[in-house]
Amino acid sequence: MGESTKITVESTGSIENAMKVAFATKDMETINAHFGGAKEFVVYNLGREGFELSNVVKTDTSKLNGDDKTDFKVKALKGVNIMYCESIGGTAAAKVIRAGINPMKVPEPRKIEAVLNELVAMVNGNPPPWVKRIMNIETTEDPRLARWAAE
Repeated sequence: MGESTKITVESTGSIENAMKVAFATKDMETINAHFGGAKEFVVYNLGREGFELSNVVKTDTSKLNGDDKTDFKVKALKGVNIMYCESIGGTAAAKVIRAGINPMKVPEPRKIEAVLNELVAMVNGNPPPWVKRIMNIETTEDPRLARWAAE
């Protein structure tokens, strides 16, 4: 059977309403692994104030077959809100989505820190409704609110 190890990192835990973002990686610095082939995922807490390393999830599915590998990885990522990877198959993506994780593909390897900085900027700008829901951000600046209130 496969092995999953979660390495928790000592952090301040000071980020309010943080969402968990995981990255499939081979080097802990770059999004450069396929979901199914990733042996580790680095997980960050991310909020308006910034981001901090939460933990590293190491997954070894070499002794598992077929769908068991995907199911194993999805269970190991429980609690993650967004997962970035280089690629992911359709069946695996469906399982990830059903588990409440939003899969995001990058067309080419990207530095994790750059993506984290972009996410912080997005959260502090006008994040999409699904991100607001995850982070418990009130929608106060949406021009549709006045229209909805009038209905």
